[in-house]
Amino acid sequence: MSSLPPCPQCGSELTYDDGSMYVCPECAHEWSRDAAAAPADQGRVVRDSNGNVLNDGDTVTVIKDLKIKGSSQVLKVGTKVKGIRLVDGDHDIDCKVDGIGPMQLKSEFVKKA
Repeated sequence: MSSLPPCPQCGSELTYDDGSMYVCPECAHEWSRDAAAAPADQGRVVRDSNGNVLNDGDTVTVIKDLKIKGSSQVLKVGTKVKGIRLVDGDHDIDCKVDGIGPMQLKSEFVKKA
């Protein structure tokens, strides 16, 4: 288990030490050890499957068929969800889907439209 911090840009756990810098092999982001030690002033950042930052009120598109728990319905690929709200927890998007109703989604299964 590595004690190196994850990449602040993409969240990758595959970072490595390069002298006085940390480097992410996935997005090529480099940051200093001092920046990694300083606490982040900004709040939690929620990103979609492509790494785009999501905000309240955004429109997102589902990238994978998602079975709806407790129902026989499926949320199909390409379904647009308007007016999302970001919440804390495992499922970080709270929304209403046309024809289905209110539900929570994980940001890893959507992309910003």
